[in-house]
Amino acid sequence: MPTEAKRKEIDALVENSNASGAIYVVEYRGLSVSKSTAVRKAVRASGGEMKVTKNTLMRIALRESGKPTADGIDKGPNAYVFAYGDVAATAKALKDFAKEKGNEALIIKGGIMGSNVLSKDQVMALADLPPRDVLLAQLLGVMNGPIRGFVTVLSGPARGLVTALSRIKEQKEKAA
Repeated sequence: MPTEAKRKEIDALVENSNASGAIYVVEYRGLSVSKSTAVRKAVRASGGEMKVTKNTLMRIALRESGKPTADGIDKGPNAYVFAYGDVAATAKALKDFAKEKGNEALIIKGGIMGSNVLSKDQVMALADLPPRDVLLAQLLGVMNGPIRGFVTVLSGPARGLVTALSRIKEQKEKAA
């Protein structure tokens, strides 16, 4: 049975995991304090939060929140990144930070989104997605395409009539 302090930490982790859209597991071994602070700042700017906690406590919290446990990726010293806003933006912040020279110590192991455990490749694919606003604009453009085509087809006969009338007018003006 966990102690009272551990119980409070588990409850906080359950609350964080219920509030987040995704949880990313990263290994931070070898990061200096300044680099660790920089990655936390980048994650916070993307709408997330990075917490270092014991893997056992996180497993209990995930079980209590009804999410799958990340059995294959939760070995070693891990930090858990909770994505509260745009999950793709948080994944991109982690990927961009890990890609910078000198930050190779931050290793993205995988994640949990909904009831699915994500592999490292799936997290990287999620990081490559455009921002949410761009995706919504693309969706809106796709939805407006057929409507725009329909309006163009409907306006064709009226446009043809106006063109014919203007040519008749021009011919009568030349004849007069």
